[in-house]
Amino acid sequence: MGKGGGCMPSKNRAPLGAPDHDGPAPVSDRSISVEGENPSIETSAPIQDGAILQKDTKKLRIFIVFYSMYGHIEGLAKRMKKGVDGIEGVEGILYRVPEILAPEVLGQMKVPPKGDEIPVISVDKLVEANGFLFGFPTRYGSMAAQMKAFFDSTGNLWSEQKLAGIPAGFFVSTGTQGGGQETTAWTAITQLAHHGMIYVPIGYTFGAGMFRMDSIRGGSPYGAGVFSGDGTRPPSETELALAEHQGKYMAMIVKRFYHSSA
Repeated sequence: MGKGGGCMPSKNRAPLGAPDHDGPAPVSDRSISVEGENPSIETSAPIQDGAILQKDTKKLRIFIVFYSMYGHIEGLAKRMKKGVDGIEGVEGILYRVPEILAPEVLGQMKVPPKGDEIPVISVDKLVEANGFLFGFPTRYGSMAAQMKAFFDSTGNLWSEQKLAGIPAGFFVSTGTQGGGQETTAWTAITQLAHHGMIYVPIGYTFGAGMFRMDSIRGGSPYGAGVFSGDGTRPPSETELALAEHQGKYMAMIVKRFYHSSA
């Protein structure tokens, strides 16, 4: 896919819905319009209870599920949680996916050790979520093997369509500007499609900051992103702000989706 910037706004007029300032467009109720093939699967599998609002006082939960080798995706995930938690009645919960590389291999790659403050998620835990934000680095334009292995392990949930109807979005990390900020998310949509999940991109809701050309910034209409370079470049404040915006945006989408289903 091309890197020409897509639809460009007029030089004399701001893009539709974008604010005049460079910050993100405010997220509010008024700003959002709302593996293995198993031959025994039932074609009339019902949408699971997670897609219908439980009438209780519990907060809606958005699972922020990620793989981060050198910390770039983790940085976005933590900022994204801040955005989710900023919406009343919704909370973000951070989870890592299991590592599949041997410790000695990770050591040779100089991968920093991971702490215990963020738990590793199990596949069965996914059914407890009201929404998802999946984050992963790119490997040649598609998700890293660790995240793909995790999705590959969800066959039992797929066969019963346990995740059907749940909103989900993506955020990514790439080493270069042409390294897959769009295609990494785009190629991941197949995972959601087979599960019947609802893909939620952010579009250009971040406002004028999505159109600036005077600085390097990861992210796209598909979701937040960061350029990691050779691994030493940390996320910029703009990239972190976009991640926080995506968290708020997804939280509001999930909140309105479940309330309208009640």
